[in-house]
Amino acid sequence: MANEKYSEDFILREMRTQTGENNFGFVFPQGDVPDIGKIDDLLKQAGGKPDVCDLSDFAKGGNGKAKPEFIVTFKNDANTVLVVECKRSAKQHTSEKFNQPKKYAVDGALYYAKFLKSEYNVVAIAVSGTKKEDCKVSTFYWQKGFENYTELAKINIVLEPMNYLKFIRGEKIAIAYSIEDIRRTAIDMSNKLRTAKVTANNKPIFIAGILIALQDEIFDAEYQTATTLESLIDRLRIAINKILKNTNVEQGRIDSILSTFNDVASLHHFQITPMTDDNSLRWYIQELDMKIKPMMNHSDSSIDALGEFYQEFIKFSNGDDGKALGIILTPQHLTDFMCDVSGLNKSSKVVDICAGSGGFLVTAMSKMMKNANPEEVKQIRRHGLYGVEADPNIFALCIANMIVRRDGKSNIHYGSCFDEKILNELRSQNIEIGLINPPYSQEDHNELAFVEKLLSVLTTRGVAVAVVPINCALGTTCKEERERLMQNHTLEAVFSMPTEIFNPAASAPPCVMVWTANVPHPADKQTFFGYYREDGFVKHKKLGRVDAYEKWGSIKNEWLKLYRERDIKAGLSVKHCVTHKDEWCAEAYMETDYSTLNQTDFEKKIKEYVAFKLLNNVEQ
Repeated sequence: MANEKYSEDFILREMRTQTGENNFGFVFPQGDVPDIGKIDDLLKQAGGKPDVCDLSDFAKGGNGKAKPEFIVTFKNDANTVLVVECKRSAKQHTSEKFNQPKKYAVDGALYYAKFLKSEYNVVAIAVSGTKKEDCKVSTFYWQKGFENYTELAKINIVLEPMNYLKFIRGEKIAIAYSIEDIRRTAIDMSNKLRTAKVTANNKPIFIAGILIALQDEIFDAEYQTATTLESLIDRLRIAINKILKNTNVEQGRIDSILSTFNDVASLHHFQITPMTDDNSLRWYIQELDMKIKPMMNHSDSSIDALGEFYQEFIKFSNGDDGKALGIILTPQHLTDFMCDVSGLNKSSKVVDICAGSGGFLVTAMSKMMKNANPEEVKQIRRHGLYGVEADPNIFALCIANMIVRRDGKSNIHYGSCFDEKILNELRSQNIEIGLINPPYSQEDHNELAFVEKLLSVLTTRGVAVAVVPINCALGTTCKEERERLMQNHTLEAVFSMPTEIFNPAASAPPCVMVWTANVPHPADKQTFFGYYREDGFVKHKKLGRVDAYEKWGSIKNEWLKLYRERDIKAGLSVKHCVTHKDEWCAEAYMETDYSTLNQTDFEKKIKEYVAFKLLNNVEQ
């Protein structure tokens, strides 16, 4: 129907398919399956949808044959089909008895399925609405020849077709990364948790604890069957305790995480909300299970989907105590670039002593595993990734992030990276690669103090790559650390990065430093300086900085080539001998390529210069 065209377009977008042939199989619109006689015959048996028809009634409906919005078939499973019925309005989702197939989406999907199931395993999908934020989705599985169907209550979103097959086979589903979906889910959950009176301190552990529990196969399979808050909390606690004990997390940290769920269970909101309702504890588990966890399972596992979710989540998490806990997430394309600069490979051992949500470790793991065989993958997971995190809430999040990816979780230390006991443990592991985005503007330690500690745990000639504020490179701050660093280590390169790369989380212009560990800086060493200010990203009103014109790939390749070959290019790179007293940035030494300048460039640089002076307290 014409008024359902919006819903049909929405479904195709969400399924990431097109009508006709796709790589997984075929999508047939309006029951038009001329080449599959068996399906065509069954749709003719069903006929047009009647106004009223019980599911047990197989009498033919209206004239002609049934015309579901879509029939989906698979190349690798000829015995299973998807049938999709949609309505434009969420008010037309379901009747009480599922017996009005012409009017309601659920009733219609099941009407088609009851005929198709005589020859096929049928996944029946009912969608009502045209937008993610206001649509309703119900999914059912009716096995071939079975008298009754099963509601797949977990699946309350539209998935890519292959994910339905994976789900009914008990396999892990994966959803393509979408910052828009992450943002929508984060805002929705954060607002609802605020209404439920969950404190800012408990929110990150609440999220992390659920994701940890979902790694337990028994909990994942059975949490939907919990009918009371008490039974669901018990199952959560058992699953969290089991998973964390198996990953060698100390009992004190486990107990701290478990206590959060006692606090949640005591809240009036959760005590009065039925398990079947939105905003119940079970609802939060299902939201994370279906909308965030599958992104972390996606093949492009270099992306820190959990970190992105958490950063969006905390923006809207000003709890009753008026505080917002959080991290400044390193942009994914920056973690990717820094990993490539480090030269890591499948045999490397990598550490981040300010691990945060684990973004660097997630990206490093993905790159290390690309060309690794199964035994090498096992070694990477067991011995390739190390981290330290001092914030108890973010530590729980990092543990969850690593556990979900089934890697280095037992090598994440809870505590300070200035704790010599932890540092000595790391030194004993012969780690060659360090990646770090240290906390900025700390009262007790400046940024280069963290870089010093990172270098101290690496093997001789190990490589440390750190993103720090540009003032660390100017010599206006961190003077003692700069001198010690050059006495003990070699400054290989400094890249001046885009001023707004952390936009809007941080205002200080950043740079990336590359150090060789435990080799004093030679007096005649020419350090490479890159003026890497333009990464091709542009600001998007809702999404922040994005690679809208797909320039980043070629830009990154040029940056890496210049650095690896130590090439000098006007306007982009230069080499210079420096001491601890000098400026460590390209701007101080490189020649300008005046042939490319115009009035706009001049005005932009004047504005950047003024902003730089203000941000770094540079006197006139």
